[in-house]
Amino acid sequence: MNYKQLTQEERYQIYALMKANHNQKNIANILGRSASSISREIKRNKGLKGYRPKQAQRLMLHRRVTASKSIKITNVVKGWIEDLLFQDLTPEQIAGRLALEGKIQLHHESIYRYIYQDKANGGHLYQKLTRACKKYKKRYGSYDKRGQLVNRISIDERPDIVDSKSRIGDWEGDTVIGKGRKNAFVTMVERKTLFTVVKRIESKHADITADALIASMMHLKASVHTITLDNGKEFAQHERIGNALDVSVYFAHPYSSWERGINENTNGLLRRYFPKGTDFMMLSEEEIQTAVNKLNHRPRKTRGYKTPYELFTGQSTKLVAA
Repeated sequence: MNYKQLTQEERYQIYALMKANHNQKNIANILGRSASSISREIKRNKGLKGYRPKQAQRLMLHRRVTASKSIKITNVVKGWIEDLLFQDLTPEQIAGRLALEGKIQLHHESIYRYIYQDKANGGHLYQKLTRACKKYKKRYGSYDKRGQLVNRISIDERPDIVDSKSRIGDWEGDTVIGKGRKNAFVTMVERKTLFTVVKRIESKHADITADALIASMMHLKASVHTITLDNGKEFAQHERIGNALDVSVYFAHPYSSWERGINENTNGLLRRYFPKGTDFMMLSEEEIQTAVNKLNHRPRKTRGYKTPYELFTGQSTKLVAA
């Protein structure tokens, strides 16, 4: 049986059992661990005041980081790092993905050090580091009747299962505005997997928006159970959308973008490729879908460094060359 490292929760259990005067053998039996594992844990992480769970966790993390610093980044590993950098992954995502694919255990700080050493040597890898984007703020001034869409169904009536993210098929939708507010993207994000669908529209008229949303989601109809939208007038034809896709459509509360936080975050990631002021009509369809593909093949820390594509389709992919 492969050894599985003790968790922080187990360290608190060890502390509590020790306080209750259990010996190491009893603690091992209760936790389903070997007596040697418990003995080693207490011996390695005991301080001046005895064994403390917070201290034990901190010492373990320190040893892990120290060990990662000693790992030599070989030319092969450098190749993996550079390949993933050019797929727009952050050092943290690179470290997580390399571990997930069984390549190597690296701390993301080691990757940062490699990148900045490359910069000191005249390299350009640092230019691929993700730059912090200005938070995109929607302009709500023109929506003086926001929240008054006819027959809208409030998010308060949405089934509880949607909040749990326990199934695939619950989507959040919104628009991202292009140059001069003349064109836009309709964006749809699946809550459990973060899989993203984007469709360009020449204007935010309700009929055009509805047509685009229906067209972009029709081939995924079997994987659409609910849709939660923003309160913009562009979604005035929500009933037609619901009927076409045979789903229930809900609306977040006005000015409560956090209720569609997954979609808002994804729109921010999309802005990294198409900054504010971009004329979306000047983009080719290939440029748009290339950006969407990058988002869907981007490992997500919140999803165990799996990609939205892998989670949505159930198909494993390799981001790192063999």
